[in-house]
Amino acid sequence: MTGVPASAAGGSGAKPVRGGKLGTAAVNQASLWNIANILTMVRLLLVPGFVLLLFHNGGYDPAWRSFAWAAFAVAMITDLFDGHLARTYNLVTDFGKIADPIADKAIMGAALVSLSILGDLPWWITGVIIARELGITLMRFWVIRHAVIPASRGGKLKTLAQGTAAGMYVLALTGPLATLRFWVMMVAVVLTVVTGLDYVRQALVLRRKGLAAERAAAAARAEDATEALRAAAGAPAGARPAAAGVTDVRGGATDARAGASDVRSGVNEVRSGPSEARGAAEAER
Repeated sequence: MTGVPASAAGGSGAKPVRGGKLGTAAVNQASLWNIANILTMVRLLLVPGFVLLLFHNGGYDPAWRSFAWAAFAVAMITDLFDGHLARTYNLVTDFGKIADPIADKAIMGAALVSLSILGDLPWWITGVIIARELGITLMRFWVIRHAVIPASRGGKLKTLAQGTAAGMYVLALTGPLATLRFWVMMVAVVLTVVTGLDYVRQALVLRRKGLAAERAAAAARAEDATEALRAAAGAPAGARPAAAGVTDVRGGATDARAGASDVRSGVNEVRSGPSEARGAAEAER
């Protein structure tokens, strides 16, 4: 996408060019009602609609289950597009950060629980997948102040496998297709567990690195504070030898003056010697 940067456009006064794509400055001003958030809200609204369609007429009507599958498919497709649009066009908002993962877990959790209630899907599969999703979400919050756990390729493949398997269970399939959906769900369960363990490993590594960085920063701050205290304490101490040196100079000057006085006294004594000798000679005469 091309556009005028916010810094060059003069801040909030920038306007999009008529007939062109939105520039970065305009996109940054996107309100809550942008296309990515609208798709997320549509997916949230599809959750109760999907459940009503699935359970309509006892939950075993092939026609109504087809309608439920359509709602589920739309929800999964919007899950792919809203995140892509938000990242591509800089439409990320605080609402989207919170609502998007909630919508993802809501539609998948609703499908799994509903299918288990109807007896189509074993409860242990539902429990494993939901426990993994909730655990990883909590773990993301646990390490969020240190770093953000990125979505891995395995995680995206897991989401695709879960959506495909759940969609196949929503449809009233029979025969070989019913057997196939079981194995697709088994693949989804394996990917769910494996990627969950990988997320745990990443979270532990990121937290360890984050704590180490915090300790290093604290040690650096303590060292800087110590150096500052030493510098502050060293300034008066350095001034004392200079004062002592001045005192020594003054003392040397006093000693020099005393020596000059002694020299003068010696000269006077030398001068007084001939006078005393003359006085003695005159007395003898």
